Amino acid sequence: MKQPINIAFTLYEHMLFTSVTLPAEMLRAGEAYAKRHLGPKFRPLKLNWLAQHDTAIENNLGMQLSPNGDLNMLAEQDYVIVPSIWRNPRPVLRRHNDIAIQLASTWQQGGTIIGVGTGVCFLAESGLLNNHPATTHWHYATQFERNYPLVNLKPDFFITQSERIYTVASLNALADVIVHLISQLYGVAAANHVQQNFSHEIRKPYEEQRYLEGAVDKHPDEQIAAIQFWLKHNFASDILLADVAKQFDMSYRTFNRRFKAATGQTAADYLQVLRLENAKELLANSNLSIQDVAISVGFNAQGLLTRVFKARLQQTPSEYRKIVRKKLFF
Repeated sequence: MKQPINIAFTLYEHMLFTSVTLPAEMLRAGEAYAKRHLGPKFRPLKLNWLAQHDTAIENNLGMQLSPNGDLNMLAEQDYVIVPSIWRNPRPVLRRHNDIAIQLASTWQQGGTIIGVGTGVCFLAESGLLNNHPATTHWHYATQFERNYPLVNLKPDFFITQSERIYTVASLNALADVIVHLISQLYGVAAANHVQQNFSHEIRKPYEEQRYLEGAVDKHPDEQIAAIQFWLKHNFASDILLADVAKQFDMSYRTFNRRFKAATGQTAADYLQVLRLENAKELLANSNLSIQDVAISVGFNAQGLLTRVFKARLQQTPSEYRKIVRKKLFF
């Protein structure tokens, strides 16, 4: 049997139990699916519940979580999930400052860290988030910004990613990150299985929500941002950009000028890329014919989809499907 994947949860008083039980159950569901389908490539999970002391952690519902190791094991973990804290996190942070120290060791040893809600404060205390993006629960955002001025707080995002550090603002966002993690560990099929069967509420792709460090940030033109939002939800329709400009009370010339100034690309290019990315998703994860994929994303004809693929990716849709499925499933 291959070496297990070590995933640890840090335990402490006043933590939100759901921010460890939800990801743990989702991970086990992904593992069970992978065990049935991956054959010799399957790697089991080893879930570690690490705390400062060996006594059970209780919550006000009368539930308990028992540690199976101490915080010195954090540096050995492949992944660490740091749960959210009920109400003011400062007293918990003061009593468990060793968690921040150990998280720094986790990172230095190549581990990936996921901070949840106010649990992100532990990552900020460690210094790992200095000059990097982060998010936290909206109720604590103002205080977080005061306490950690070196962190690039992104309160409008539910997820941030900075290399091997993820922060999430809510349980729903955590679920989306766990689906993303399952995809990385066990492939898209396992992730889709969890996403479709674990909870109908887990449906918004991780990539659409995150703030990815190094990516282009939001621009200040709110009207163009509204148009981008509209295009993301209507790209599959037969769209005339002149009509879109009119819909948003702009002349076509002004629309083109402002769109290029705000996004760095023309509206036509932006729409084409939207359709292309969604076509790639369907090619990787569905059995639709190339013609049906083209129609589903608004290209209207297989020939047009093929021309765009060749121009932007230097390969045909069929070649892309063959390559990406080999990467994802074999």
